Amino acid sequence: MGPTASGKTDLAMALCDALPCDIISVDSALVYRGLDIGSAKPSPAELARYPHALVDICDPSEAYSAAMFRRDALREMQRSSDAGRIPLLVGGTMLYFKALLEGLADMPEADPAIREAIADKAKREGWPAIHAELAGVDPVCAEQIHPNHSQRLSRALEVYRASGVTMSEWRARQIEQRPPWQFFQFAVAPPDRAELHRRIALRLRIMFEQGFVEEVRSLMARGDLHEELPAVRAVGYRQVWQHLQGRYDLDEAFERALIASRQLAKRQMTWLRGWKDLQWLGTGERREDQLNTVIAALGNAISD
Repeated sequence: MGPTASGKTDLAMALCDALPCDIISVDSALVYRGLDIGSAKPSPAELARYPHALVDICDPSEAYSAAMFRRDALREMQRSSDAGRIPLLVGGTMLYFKALLEGLADMPEADPAIREAIADKAKREGWPAIHAELAGVDPVCAEQIHPNHSQRLSRALEVYRASGVTMSEWRARQIEQRPPWQFFQFAVAPPDRAELHRRIALRLRIMFEQGFVEEVRSLMARGDLHEELPAVRAVGYRQVWQHLQGRYDLDEAFERALIASRQLAKRQMTWLRGWKDLQWLGTGERREDQLNTVIAALGNAISD
């Protein structure tokens, strides 16, 4: 696990050279085909040498949930274990990790019609109005969501409209569903925030140089995608999409994408600082030292 731009993927590929591992992606953007540059997806050559399960499994017009991830990840983990190999989960979507480890309440699947109705109301009245509606039926959940966090607000209200049961109630019904594996949990992160910000800015600049804007332009040209889809809301994609709509120039798009990336990293670090049973690996540590830490942890477990 780790924040964006911390070096998770490079370490994972190095682990595959040292151990019989199968990489399983834990990233809500990498599931989408066509989201390549802006998601920092491994290159075709890297994916050929180090196959990643759960990459390029969805069209950008589709929604992919934490529940779907848990189902798919458990299947891939079982497949890897049955082959006598080590499932290696790699990514920065912390909600997916939490869903995998703790299970999920059996909430209703996404309902496109309800989601569209909520989006239409948000366009007319604004997301704070959606927040107010949610607060009227599920004040506990509403208190945990910012009035402008469109994705979380939409899902929470959608759950209630679809089932008549609030998201808070669904979560209260949740029972622990820990998978039958022993987990070794590592976080990769730079030693200070300034270094993480430097890495984020450098990677974003490279993305723009590699054709990120043209990638988003090709997604817009399809004609069937819109701003409320999870794929288009991904960090960086939303800001470039809005630039191509003429809302601001390219320099401002870059700055907005940079700010959104830093905010994402801050949220990821907040999750990780409260995570139990976590071993930290410093970005910038010698790769050999990182590998030795992981291998030693696995070796102790095997000997025990």
